[in-house]
Amino acid sequence: MGRCGSLTGGPPQPTLGGMIRSATSDDLPGILAIYNDAVLHSTAIWNETPVDLDNRARWFTERTGRGFPVLVADDADGKVAGYASFGDFRPFEGYRLTVEHSIYVRADVRGTGIGRALLGTLVMEAERMGKHAIVGGIEAGNLSSIRLHEQFGFQRVGLLPQVGLKFGRFLDLLFMQRTFGH
Repeated sequence: MGRCGSLTGGPPQPTLGGMIRSATSDDLPGILAIYNDAVLHSTAIWNETPVDLDNRARWFTERTGRGFPVLVADDADGKVAGYASFGDFRPFEGYRLTVEHSIYVRADVRGTGIGRALLGTLVMEAERMGKHAIVGGIEAGNLSSIRLHEQFGFQRVGLLPQVGLKFGRFLDLLFMQRTFGH
């Protein structure tokens, strides 16, 4: 997968088996399925209760309404294989040039380059939008996500030990950050 260009006004970007493109409301069932799978089976999301389609619709409307990207990666069959987005890091004016992102990939296609393509596109979108920093909060034991972020120039900038609880165990939160040169 080569570098992805801006999706704003541009064509979808190719990825393994499909395309990365801006999400539409038609993608919400696929996004919901990936989200709830992560809730039930991983420490990527620190919620324990699955959500419904109305929840994801509100999230989508809030993100896109504020001008933030919501991206999907399609598989070869045109189904949502992964999604990614970013939004405000914190709700205060001083943080206006920093965003926090999230990326989720369907379990059966992890390790195929979809997360890499989504992250590359998000990084380019953040820079295109004039953001100064992009931050990711990662469960400290998620070594594949940590390595992926390091490949895109993210640095480990903070560790919050035992701030989460899921599956009966405490989780550490690792913050990784990439800063842009503007």
